[in-house]
This record gives sequence, C-alpha cells and structure tokens, in this order.
Amino acid sequence: DHMKARASARTCENSTKDLTAFSAVISACEKAGKWERALQLVNTMMQTNLELDTIPLSAAISACEKGGEWIRAVHLFTMATQGSIALDTIIFDAIMSTCEKCGEWERALHLFGSMTENKVGMNAVSFSAAISACEKGSQWEKALQMFNLMEQTSVESNIVSFGGAISACGRSGEWEQALWLLNGLLW
Repeated sequence: DHMKARASARTCENSTKDLTAFSAVISACEKAGKWERALQLVNTMMQTNLELDTIPLSAAISACEKGGEWIRAVHLFTMATQGSIALDTIIFDAIMSTCEKCGEWERALHLFGSMTENKVGMNAVSFSAAISACEKGSQWEKALQMFNLMEQTSVESNIVSFGGAISACGRSGEWEQALWLLNGLLW
C-alpha cells in the first residue's frame, strides 16, 4: 500500500509539473503569436489525458486572438463549456477579447451576458472588452449602459473602459456624451 501511495503521489507530482510546463509553453506561444503551435499543445494535453485548466486554455484562446482565429478560439471555449473545465472570469475575458478584436462584437456581448448565467464574476477587463465590442459595433448607447453597469456593480472603471465608451460615442457623432465621459475621467 505504501508503494502504491508513493507511486500515486509521484504521478500527481509529474502531472502538476507537466501542466505547469505545458501552460508556460502555451503562454510563450501566445506571446509570440504562434496560435497553431498553441493549439497543437492543447491537443497533446488532451491526448495524454493531462488536465486542461484555465491557464493553458485562456493562453491558447489569446493566441488565436493574435492570429485572427476567432472561430478556433470559440471552438476551444465551447470545448471548455462541454468539458470538465471550470469556466471563470479569465476564460470569459480571453474569449470576449478575441471576439471583440476580431470584429465579432455581437458574439462578445453575448458572451458578456452569459457570464451571469454561468455565475462568473465580471471585472474591469470583462467590462472593457464588452465596451470595446460596443465601440466596434458603433453601439454607443450599449457602451454607456455597460459603463453605467460597471458603477452599479461596483467594478472600478479604468482608462480602457473610459476610452472605449468615449470612442463609441465619438464614432457615432455623440460628442456631448463623449464630453460627459471625459469630464468624469478628469474630475
């Protein structure tokens, strides 16, 4: 029994090391814009039954963002929702950012709305991605709604959320709303 326990502990320790190593390499691929390699590594993790978690998954989604591969990123996200991966703010932020940056603003807003359904907390990054999506879609009113929702839910706004809301208003010719936001930023 003692030998089995030690072998099990060693397997667990090796598994943790493998997960850490894969996560680090996938993150490096993401930073280098090597989305294909990041996806290959995710596939290898799944084929070797190595538990895929938030860190390598969100890094792979972000790698897809840098490559303009939003469909592949959505596929990874869908895989996560159907698997044993606990959806969290980091994964939602990564997929919303990918959709927003790749011009899929409506999908990004839908994902933002589904965070509540999935009992996932929203942070400044979540709101900023949603507001930037509104900007890309020339949805200045929705951008302001998101911005106001930030305050209502006690999420502190940041320069990205302000900038996105101001740009959304500016793109739509709503200069008075943009000025109102700018005043809020300055005072």
